[in-house]
Amino acid sequence: MYEMRSLRTDAERDEAAALVQDRQRWLAMRGVPTPARSDIPALFRAPQVKPAGLFEDGLLLACMIPQRGPDLGWGEGPCLFLDCVHTLPGHSDDTVRLITLWASDFAARLEVPLVRAEAMVRHPLDVDPIATFLRRLTNMGWDVRGSGTGQHQERVARLELTAELRPGLSALIGCQVHEPQSAADQRSIA
Repeated sequence: MYEMRSLRTDAERDEAAALVQDRQRWLAMRGVPTPARSDIPALFRAPQVKPAGLFEDGLLLACMIPQRGPDLGWGEGPCLFLDCVHTLPGHSDDTVRLITLWASDFAARLEVPLVRAEAMVRHPLDVDPIATFLRRLTNMGWDVRGSGTGQHQERVARLELTAELRPGLSALIGCQVHEPQSAADQRSIA
């Protein structure tokens, strides 16, 4: 069984920071864009940020920072925003599918209509390697809402997913994630 849970201990947050570093190194070796910000691993170490992780039998498969309705500068209305999503190299397709199912259900339980996320891009959206990745996401139910400047001032593909209650999902993915803070709340703590 899989479990999505808030990262509560220093060890879990350190493991997430290491996963972020491994993923960024893996992407860079393949010529895929990585965030210019060097402080992303530090975000996962900060307990006030309340990162979350997807685990399978104790193995951290992915980590992210769920936020409630940040002002992204794109998209209207409330949402669950998945910031700084990183997956364990070699597990991304299945892991992204699990995150998609969980996020859609979690957003519906939070009573927000959409999940939003951003994916780094350096080229037009129809050029590989991002085009292949975006096609996989659209096959999972995500809508690509164009490209532009993202939350962290980098060029991104803008992604939206409709919230949908998924009865029975808890048999596959347990959920112990804190209710997300707004981005403004997180900035005021930091």
